[in-house]
Amino acid sequence: MDLPGGLLLREARPADLDRIGALLADRGDPNDAEDHRLVVEDPDGGFEACAVVVDGDRVVSTATLLDETVVLGGLPVPAGQVELVATDRAYEGRGLVRALMGWAHERSARRGHLVQVMIGIPYFYRQFGYQYAIPIPPSRTVHTVPAMPAGHIVRAAGPADIPAMARLQDAAQQRFALSMPHSPVCWRALVARAGSSQLVVERAGQPVGTCRVTPPDEDVVLGEVAGVDAEAVAALLAHAAGLAGGKQIEAKDRGGHLDRYLAPPQEDASDYYVRVPDVVALLPHLRPVLTARLAHDGGEDDVVVSFFRHHVRLRRTGGAVTEVLPGGPMQGPASLGGAGVAPDLIAPLLFGPHGIAGLTARHADVYPGPNADLMRAMFPPVDADLLTFYLP
Repeated sequence: MDLPGGLLLREARPADLDRIGALLADRGDPNDAEDHRLVVEDPDGGFEACAVVVDGDRVVSTATLLDETVVLGGLPVPAGQVELVATDRAYEGRGLVRALMGWAHERSARRGHLVQVMIGIPYFYRQFGYQYAIPIPPSRTVHTVPAMPAGHIVRAAGPADIPAMARLQDAAQQRFALSMPHSPVCWRALVARAGSSQLVVERAGQPVGTCRVTPPDEDVVLGEVAGVDAEAVAALLAHAAGLAGGKQIEAKDRGGHLDRYLAPPQEDASDYYVRVPDVVALLPHLRPVLTARLAHDGGEDDVVVSFFRHHVRLRRTGGAVTEVLPGGPMQGPASLGGAGVAPDLIAPLLFGPHGIAGLTARHADVYPGPNADLMRAMFPPVDADLLTFYLP
């Protein structure tokens, strides 16, 4: 794609690798160059997962799209995750990231993704259709370090440990209505990268816990903690404290397992970005989830939800949501028994912790309409656990 000023946007090529790495290291973290290489050289990643803007043979901007799977109510939802975004300082303000995000979203659509999730700098990605939707667990100061439980060995994980770590993480994510596991590409990169380490704790020769920890030469943060019991979790925390060499450490608690060791969280809103490119395409995919949520309701009336510029009508037959019919602008859905939801709150409605009731309390342009109980059942609060490429 030709861009103004003689610039060209295209897929990355092997010959670009060092130039992309240099740009990422200059604008981000030195480890970003390694992370990019691990992704594009992975057989399930490839250079086609990355795009660049070039000025002659100079790489001046880049972005990478990862394939992910979000699981809502047990239903896999194909998703994309944009990462490793950087622009040369001399080329900022020319719309290069906007062009790259357009490339990423087009590729994401071709890959069959129905949503995109990402971690990004404040506000910036809202310009490209992303909404703050899913809370990021805060890093909390560890005020009490447990002793290493007897009979536990903690070590760095390698490629052979990936199946066991994935099983432990899957078990930890079962309690959440919404989850995103690490993809195979991500797992392989995590055990190879220098920017963080994967740990495994063994007991009687069997893996009983795993986590991710940042390097000792940085502020040590423990995240993605998964253990079969309290002793496994304590072993991981004790080991991380040892790595820090007496320095203060922080940890992210995802299920209450670490709460007794941690200081109270700071008041600081921090959310994952979520983009829903086409709610009319997403809702039919979510019909099994919506049907399960309405299992207690034997009615067969259509459910109308207006996003004001357009609306959807959810057909129900035999208690099941059988069809999602798109419609045009609708400013007064309550007169038809429907709900109203501002279009920039679709992602929080479907994936966020407030549900339609909480959004109604926070936003004047969200309301459940006269069938409030039905809408609250269909769009409840959603608790989430996302395993992203970077530890936020």
